[in-house]
Amino acid sequence: MPRTRATAQGAHEPSRGVDVLVIGGGIIGLATAWRTAQHGLSVAVVDPTPGGGAAQVAAGMLAAVTELHYGEQALLALNLESARRYPDFSAELEECTGQEVGYRPCGTLAVALDSDDRAHLRELHALQQRSGLESQWLSGRECRRLEPMLAPGVRGGLRVDGDHQVDPRRLTSALVTACERAGVVFHHHWAQALTVHGDRAVGVRLADGRELHAEQIVLAGGSYSRDLEGVPPHVLPPVRPVKGQILRLTVPAAFAPFLSRTVRAVVRGGSIYLVPRQDGELVVGATSEELGWDTTVTAGGVYELLRDAHELVPGITELPLVETRAGLRPGTPDNAPLLGPTALPGLLVATGHYRNGVLLTPLTADVMASALVCGVLPDEALPFAPHRFSPLAQEHSA
Repeated sequence: MPRTRATAQGAHEPSRGVDVLVIGGGIIGLATAWRTAQHGLSVAVVDPTPGGGAAQVAAGMLAAVTELHYGEQALLALNLESARRYPDFSAELEECTGQEVGYRPCGTLAVALDSDDRAHLRELHALQQRSGLESQWLSGRECRRLEPMLAPGVRGGLRVDGDHQVDPRRLTSALVTACERAGVVFHHHWAQALTVHGDRAVGVRLADGRELHAEQIVLAGGSYSRDLEGVPPHVLPPVRPVKGQILRLTVPAAFAPFLSRTVRAVVRGGSIYLVPRQDGELVVGATSEELGWDTTVTAGGVYELLRDAHELVPGITELPLVETRAGLRPGTPDNAPLLGPTALPGLLVATGHYRNGVLLTPLTADVMASALVCGVLPDEALPFAPHRFSPLAQEHSA
């Protein structure tokens, strides 16, 4: 196919086509584009606002151990492997761009406020131990010794030093820069329709009517991955939007240090977490609402987050509230990602990461680059191939 030509600035400008066209410039699409371009392929990204997406509303917890759930052993392995790659991934990105991404190996403390929550944490601790994961049970007093701002009523908790954090906004900004330096071309438009010739995906039509052509197309549109016209029904990724509201506060110097690590709990059956940044920002989240495409910040959502955060850390009500925001997580029927080639030749997907999009960024980039460059989906990604939701696959698993 026609190759790209270099501009005077060293970037690549597509002539008739590129090797890889990524639809979606969120954190997953950007990381995929960057890693693929590093392997020498010509890459373009289609997105009206690259660097946007769900990551702009995410807290950036890298909590593979703390967020373990029953029946998610395959996803646990994927999460752990991606968490293992994060130090090198963030260091490489910072060296490439000169931008900090806010990676902090600060650990996580999950606490219980009543006897029911304490029993739940005990069960989680047992599951972690059976899974070979490192976590330490602490008494309420030991929890407050670690984090003095915790409420006096804390009944116990789990210390997980291996669960870290990153700043998703800094990370996506750095990924945009890294893509530009790797020669990735950005088309600041919506992708309206997939172009299919014969039995193969060959490009996309933009909202302005222009046609872009590529040898391979990656659909990485997050919650919007089902909105691309022209995708055969049996290939459409089964993703749905899950609304999440989040708060950002500032810790004035007089209150510092407020928290030294991520603190989380279950309050009234809902999860609450507080993620402190080195720059004094404190992220509080998040709701989980099955409300379709609604991204309204509601008084009820803000109230519930502040109420639950106050029960966990009473001093939070003294902090300035600087931002309220809502975003959409891309969920799937099993809440695990979709990675790799689809049943339509030329079309791959990288979407459906749900609550683990930021955590899975390094591994997703490597997995998709392998699929695009070598035509091989690595073993760790095989359980998350998109064909698992095909009627035939579901019939075999029944």
